[in-house]
Parts: sequence; C-alpha cells; structure tokens
Amino acid sequence: MCFYAMTYYKLHYACVSCRVSFKQHAHPQRKHVCPNCSQPLMRAGHDFAPPPRRDVHAWSVVAAVLGEGLRYEGRSACGCGKEPKYRPRTRAELRVRRIVAARGRLPLSETMSRPDSLTPSTD
Repeated sequence: MCFYAMTYYKLHYACVSCRVSFKQHAHPQRKHVCPNCSQPLMRAGHDFAPPPRRDVHAWSVVAAVLGEGLRYEGRSACGCGKEPKYRPRTRAELRVRRIVAARGRLPLSETMSRPDSLTPSTD
C-alpha cells in the first residue's frame, strides 16, 4: 500500500502579473482569483516551484509555459512514481525551444516539454 495514496494534495495556482503563487484545493465550481489583483489564477500543477518574486525573468518563463497550457506535473497519482516532467526554467532555454518549434513547424508546447529540444519526444 502506498503511503501517498491516502493523502489529498493541494494544487499550486499562480498569478503571473503579481508574481505570486498559492496552494489551494481544486474545486470545479470555485473560481480561484488572486487576492491582489482579482484576476483568475492559473492552475500550475502539483510540482510547481515558484521562482522568487523579484526574479522577473523566471516569471516570464513561467508565464510562457502556463500560457501554452502546460502544467508542472509529472508524478503518478499516488506521488511515488516517475519524476516531474521537464519544463524550461531560463529564458535561454525558452528561446531555444521557440527557435526549434519555428524551424521544425512543431507546436511550442511539444518542444517545451522535451529535456533536449532537438530530440523527438518518446511519450
């Protein structure tokens, strides 16, 4: 029996414009809004590690990843399975993935989820 299967984890929600994140329970009927600006929060996933608030460049990468519909997920439902999936963390990594996506005519979300931007995905 897996220990993590008995616990319900909160999800990370982020407001990119205010550069803040919150952990809240996911409710389909409830709207998650930022307490600072009253804009809807973006669902970031279970494995989101927010950058420091003063790091504007890292938050711009987070905005690009969340804007493409990707989430910071990867672990199995019980929490003891595989490692979190790859997401770019720097603007240089994001820039390389945008170039590869444009040259290869691939969706940006697909190239963002690859650890190496030039190798095809095996998932």
